[in-house]
Amino acid sequence: MSRKFDFRVTPVHLGIFSVGLDKKFNRITADDPPAKGALKIALNPVVIQTPDRVMLIDSGPGAFGEPDHQEQMFDGLEEKTGLTNMEITDVFCSHLHYDHTGGLAHKMNGYWELSYPYAKIWVSGKEWNKMRQNGDAENPDSEFIDFLEARADLNFTGTSEQCNDYVEMETIGGHTEFSQLIRLKLGDQLFLMAGDVLGTHGAVNRRYAAKYDFDGKKSMELREQIKKEALKKEAIIIGYHDTESPLFKLTDFDKDKGYVIENIDEYYG
Repeated sequence: MSRKFDFRVTPVHLGIFSVGLDKKFNRITADDPPAKGALKIALNPVVIQTPDRVMLIDSGPGAFGEPDHQEQMFDGLEEKTGLTNMEITDVFCSHLHYDHTGGLAHKMNGYWELSYPYAKIWVSGKEWNKMRQNGDAENPDSEFIDFLEARADLNFTGTSEQCNDYVEMETIGGHTEFSQLIRLKLGDQLFLMAGDVLGTHGAVNRRYAAKYDFDGKKSMELREQIKKEALKKEAIIIGYHDTESPLFKLTDFDKDKGYVIENIDEYYG
């Protein structure tokens, strides 16, 4: 018998990778160490089901990752939730690097198709415009962007945007100039998703300024703020790149040992 719920939050795991300065994702196993000088990260889009919405936070790399990534996303979505891509109502993008947005569209018989054709796509307006003007190796190509502008239901957010009854997006910067903090409220439970500003367990009890960030010092300061909010409000953190558990809570703080972390497999409310 399936479990009844009002709210459900389910990660879709797309694999574990070694990622170096070349920004290429090389698949490894959970037991493998990353290549020298590289990071070991996972890709975990998250599906949120409510009585009236089926939402997705970040979409995976799609055609910009491995050849099977989009198929793996669709299969994982159905296996984990019983849903198809046609049922997604909203996709929220923490930032516009291809490992978070490449799955918004895919090619079928040589032509682009929307991966979630009935969904509103929520992105930072300023980040989209910057990507349009400048572009870089971490963003999807212009053909992909042109297709989304022509066919997708793009919704450009401002500095702070209440997107629907559940989701607020706030521009915080740090990892990219216009990275978003996504606050998801399901009943009394708050979720915080900050993309690559706070994407893994390993970022919780370390103070560091990453060279891969647009502003590493700001990201460091933002992590401290987000962790304090998560502990105070008993929020669940969504760690898109975590290799162990994409959903986790900070249950306590010790001045010598740091934050105590509790993993959560899946959330029902």
